[in-house]
Amino acid sequence: MAPGAHADVLVIGGGIIGLAVAWRAAQRGPGNVVVVDPTPGGGAARVAAGMLAPVTELQYGEEPLLRLGMASNERYAAFAAELTEASGGLDTGYRQCGTLAVALDSDDREELRELHAFHQRLGLNSTWLTGREARKLEPMLAPGVRGGLHVADDHQVDGRRLLKALLAACERANVALHRTEAVELLVEDGRAVGARLGNGETLTAEQVVLAAGPHSHLLPGLPEGVLPAIRPVKGQILRLRIPEAYRPFLSRNVRAVVRGRHLYLVPREDGELVIGATTEEQGYDTTVTAGGVYELLRDAHELVPGITELPLVETSAGLRPGSPDNAPLLGPTGLPGLVAATGHYRNGVLLAPVTADLVAEYLATGEVPELARPFAPTRFSPARSTTKAVA
Repeated sequence: MAPGAHADVLVIGGGIIGLAVAWRAAQRGPGNVVVVDPTPGGGAARVAAGMLAPVTELQYGEEPLLRLGMASNERYAAFAAELTEASGGLDTGYRQCGTLAVALDSDDREELRELHAFHQRLGLNSTWLTGREARKLEPMLAPGVRGGLHVADDHQVDGRRLLKALLAACERANVALHRTEAVELLVEDGRAVGARLGNGETLTAEQVVLAAGPHSHLLPGLPEGVLPAIRPVKGQILRLRIPEAYRPFLSRNVRAVVRGRHLYLVPREDGELVIGATTEEQGYDTTVTAGGVYELLRDAHELVPGITELPLVETSAGLRPGSPDNAPLLGPTGLPGLVAATGHYRNGVLLAPVTADLVAEYLATGEVPELARPFAPTRFSPARSTTKAVA
């Protein structure tokens, strides 16, 4: 688009959330949609393991977030199939495999028992297993596994393939991709009206969607107090390769708490095994450290001893965007014309379909969908400081 061009919807941020919103907004039309990002298709989803685990990710007090995650998980099969078609046949790696959460000692077993009781009170589908039953499902588990929870409805997707498909689908839907930075939010008469770009262009827009992950609140020109700080939470992840002779190494997602640290292993159908992830409050640092790699391999070996026989092919680190209550910001902000789609923390890949649907619906109708209301960005404004946290 030429300098001074105009968009109906401008999306700042081309990670999984920004691309999904842009694709849905373009589908709902009419009007033109623009995404601004120096490297569209990047972000935390390129590093993420891609677990779709609203049940096994559940923590006490997160019931509204559970409902949002369940709604997104229920949409995923259709979302992935539609995206494959819209992208010209690109596979997203979506796999309905289930998740097995296991306990390695008696304390962990009691914690899992309590979680199972919590699941039952909420009417969730999880099954308690003895250690022997858990090892029967996954024979590579350590002999000392004391018990587990099998959640058949937790699945997985390949974040990198998903991003590639979203990029292709956006291009085929005539979403314009500006591979440059948004260096300033433009505000006139108390309304967001566009952005100034790093390549010198000025792009005006009817509606601006801010989906820049942990950088969202740092956008120059954003009035103070419109968004809370979105903190970056570093996660280091390992990728291993399962040789043909060792397959099937694991048949489903496996997770556990080892020495107080959450660990998960996500096996792909193509033989990749993803191990994650550290949780580090280190600002915007994405350095892969020897300590992070060591801890992940040590804990994974305790859970699945055969892990040390597999080739290690990649180490990486990404930044999860965490809001003050660890729940996303969805919908209109206190600044007219500015819509938020950020703060998804550890659930960005899971929540991509439902976020895209909810934000696109608001953009098209001006009405906030009921499912999005607990996650209003204005819940952090001073006038609503007594609002109960949703996570």
